[in-house]
Amino acid sequence: MGRPWGWWLLPLGLLQLLGGPGGAACPCREPRLCQPVAGTGGPEVFVFDVGKKAWKSYDWSKVTTVAAFGKYDPELMCYAHSQGARVVLKGDVPLKEIVDPAKRAAWISQQVDLAKKQYMDGINIDIEQEVNETSPEYYALTELVKETTDAFHREIPGSQVTFDVAWSPACIDKRCYNYTGIADACDFLFVMSYDEQSQIWTDCVAKANAPYLQTLVGYEEYITMGIDPKKLVMGVPWYGYDYVCLNLSEDHVCSLSKIPFRGAPCSDAAGRQVPYGAIMKQVNSSISGVLWDEVQKSPFYEYKDSLGQFHQVWFDDPRSISLKAAYVKNRGLRGIGMWNGNSLDYSREAAAEQQTEAMWQALTPYRETNTE
Repeated sequence: MGRPWGWWLLPLGLLQLLGGPGGAACPCREPRLCQPVAGTGGPEVFVFDVGKKAWKSYDWSKVTTVAAFGKYDPELMCYAHSQGARVVLKGDVPLKEIVDPAKRAAWISQQVDLAKKQYMDGINIDIEQEVNETSPEYYALTELVKETTDAFHREIPGSQVTFDVAWSPACIDKRCYNYTGIADACDFLFVMSYDEQSQIWTDCVAKANAPYLQTLVGYEEYITMGIDPKKLVMGVPWYGYDYVCLNLSEDHVCSLSKIPFRGAPCSDAAGRQVPYGAIMKQVNSSISGVLWDEVQKSPFYEYKDSLGQFHQVWFDDPRSISLKAAYVKNRGLRGIGMWNGNSLDYSREAAAEQQTEAMWQALTPYRETNTE
């Protein structure tokens, strides 16, 4: 890396002597690092970061955008910019508050001001609320995305505005949005191809977080609506679900307690989310070892807890992610990303280092041979 981490930041005392746009001095050693990053133009690798310092261990040769969902970290901004990667804000607002155009404009103006003050390169709008197709919110949400994009592009040249959508446009979790309108209005959609069991309408049994074919069907649905594949970034999960089985059959069917969600009788809320780093620590002490479901193209394992209850854990690993990454390449999608970058074990332990490197590599298995 060459330079110590702290090198990228100016000492606090010096910062206070300097002024900057919106009264915020550039916190970076080199003022050029406070300039907006225009992006690489190549495939997108979009990382959600939820805080602390895990970002210091990211594979920066791949990262193109970091959505900063944790506390503002000027060191992250300076370093990302030094690597030519964008850092974008998190945008979330209760929809009932943006039906009124004046309130909408005020919210947008606040976000633009914050982005300028923090030297950010755009915003990722993460609104996952229920919306009916005939409601005022349906139209207001599309307008919000359009107006936010216009304002950012105007005020911060080269900035990026993106919007997070469910794995399929089919009103998942009652999110009946104007997907084509939103895709047209912003730079691209981040498709959250995970939590695909948030509404289970069939047998209440544990299944993959992001089954291969189901995931691909979601993209084909977006594309069939007329959305350009270059407006779609595939989100993959760097976490899995740990389910307590009411009954675990010999052929690995784990029946779940019924926890309804947004109209569905059963959901992945019966399980708990576990980051990949923790999964890899536990899998060796499981009763099954890693198993592979050929239909869903997903790994899983089973274990018994201290109370004698059986658990089944479904997750994604380099093998399952590589398959999806190959689809990203072949279908001409904008790129890939994950929720979330902090989920790996970034310790210096040999096994952890190997697993972490393999997960980053799986995002772009085609990079080495990519001559485009």
